[in-house]
Amino acid sequence: VAAKWGCPVDYSVIHALVQRVGGQAQAQREQRLKQPAQEKDPQRRPSELALLMLDGWFARFRGPGWGKKRTKKDRVEWHEVKNGVFYLHEQAGRTEGGRGLIAEKVVVRCLGQPLELGQRLHWEAVRGGLARAKDQLVLGDGIAWIWNLKADRWPGARELLDFWHGSQHLWELGRACHGGDDLKAAPWVEERLHGLRHGREQSVLREICALKDSGNQAGQIIRKAKNYFAGHAHRMNYQAIAARGWPIGSGSVESSCHQDQCRFKRPGQSWSRAGFLNLNAVDEARRNNHWDELWLTT
Repeated sequence: VAAKWGCPVDYSVIHALVQRVGGQAQAQREQRLKQPAQEKDPQRRPSELALLMLDGWFARFRGPGWGKKRTKKDRVEWHEVKNGVFYLHEQAGRTEGGRGLIAEKVVVRCLGQPLELGQRLHWEAVRGGLARAKDQLVLGDGIAWIWNLKADRWPGARELLDFWHGSQHLWELGRACHGGDDLKAAPWVEERLHGLRHGREQSVLREICALKDSGNQAGQIIRKAKNYFAGHAHRMNYQAIAARGWPIGSGSVESSCHQDQCRFKRPGQSWSRAGFLNLNAVDEARRNNHWDELWLTT
């Protein structure tokens, strides 16, 4: 933008500004977390549903051997970034072309432990109207930290396994049962996917539970899938959720992770911890409506 005005700014100036403002944004965030969140629009009528979606992705960081010509230490390390998304159901809609659109949502990223993500996401969610929502729904894939965090932060919320992730595991199971042949597996998988989606999940889950497994590779996949579906059986009531007009997929947080990877995981891009945290704090301040507060005090 500065270049278009005829006064280009050097990259180092922008970098220094982001580091300074990012540190300020992190300090402000920590200060906010010490106080109870106040709903920003308390006059709005209670929502029918509040949605919380969780997922993770990996970013490339500079390891202890970064920049060294000869070293036995890793030059690059990969660390998981955990994302959380919150929005109220009435804030979701579609464009004329049918693409999903959310008018207002909270996006939180965390490089630390799930409990830190939960604290920050919960604070922003309460600010956005979580406390007055009549129902709460948490969506995620099968990874354990998501459901452990849900139990810790939102114990009264409903749980739903993202339908797409469940379908991928069903396809893996179908291939194992049909010798790895997709054409032979397809009718079996599609029939059971239809059952999961349209209210016959208990029948499908009983059938999966009854499958025979063995010690070979296919048998190990079958046994793993049986454990997966048994562990998520109470999170697969898709028809009941969809009948209320609620989402059965965690597309919003998947989209958030995809956008972040496009921004934070470009070719050759390796982060220092401080650099990542500072830029992330600035971006969150912009996304979550803390931008004016940040610049008024900088």
